[in-house]
Amino acid sequence: MAEGLFAFAARRAGVNVLLLMLVSLTGFMLLHATPGGPLAQFSLSPGMTTERLNQIAHSMGLDQPLWLQYVKWLGGLLKGDWGHSYRDHAPVLSIIVAHLGATVELGLASLVISFLGGLAMGLIGALRAGEAIDALCSLVGVILLSLPTFWLGLVFIYFLSVRTGWFPAGGLMAPGDASASDRLRHLALPAMTLGLVSIPVWGAYVRAFAGDTLNQDHIRTARALGVPGWRIVLRRVLPAALLPLIPIAGVYLPTLLSGALVTETVFTWPGVGRLFLDSLQYRDYPVALGVLMFSAVLVLICSLAAELLHHAADPRLRA
Repeated sequence: MAEGLFAFAARRAGVNVLLLMLVSLTGFMLLHATPGGPLAQFSLSPGMTTERLNQIAHSMGLDQPLWLQYVKWLGGLLKGDWGHSYRDHAPVLSIIVAHLGATVELGLASLVISFLGGLAMGLIGALRAGEAIDALCSLVGVILLSLPTFWLGLVFIYFLSVRTGWFPAGGLMAPGDASASDRLRHLALPAMTLGLVSIPVWGAYVRAFAGDTLNQDHIRTARALGVPGWRIVLRRVLPAALLPLIPIAGVYLPTLLSGALVTETVFTWPGVGRLFLDSLQYRDYPVALGVLMFSAVLVLICSLAAELLHHAADPRLRA
């Protein structure tokens, strides 16, 4: 079993390396193909001359051929040098790490909301298949999937912050207040915004896996023997429905990161998603590329870890 797991991990790791190379090349070329560029920001400075602008371009290596810029950037990346921000003149990796905590906090909170909501929706749909409540769950799922994230965030801000004052409209914490209760109040709206739109995704998977389990012979036998329904759900249906969700959790991360781009912007949440959009706005290519590669590495690692965990936990895959 260990040899098979190791071979599987080695194959996936090789594929992931190729994917990272493709992401780095595509991202680098697309960023440098956008109109404007880093020098456009410097050209707006008062008293900026063409000679001075050429000096800046030379010091930043922007006067070199694009392929050479890519090779140097990739070589530095492989050595652990992520470059320096054009805007803040700080190491890119330190900037990303400084914003990572906020994104992880938002991501975990939204994951708990979406998973628990999807688990409840999926189990209800599977246990009451064909009934009115099943149709209601499906309708709610369709509505949540159709809601734009930014629109839902603005609705929450208007009704739960502006009109009622129950929650802050944005930010990580109130100035001078580092209490846990204040952090939770600031976290509530962005976490609900990001989590609610993902509930139907988890719900659909749980409903499918739980429904398949409920139709199996051992469940019918348990019911015929008089085993209570709650015990069947907790001991048989729920474990069988949760096991296939392990690799799906790794695939969920890209959706979480893409949703964080919008959510963090709407709620001025100082995370990696907002950092990426700000770096694009200011043409801070090292930071934008750093966030892109950091996110790609994180997604591939989590996906690989989820698949390995599923491979190790599922006896059918170990055979």
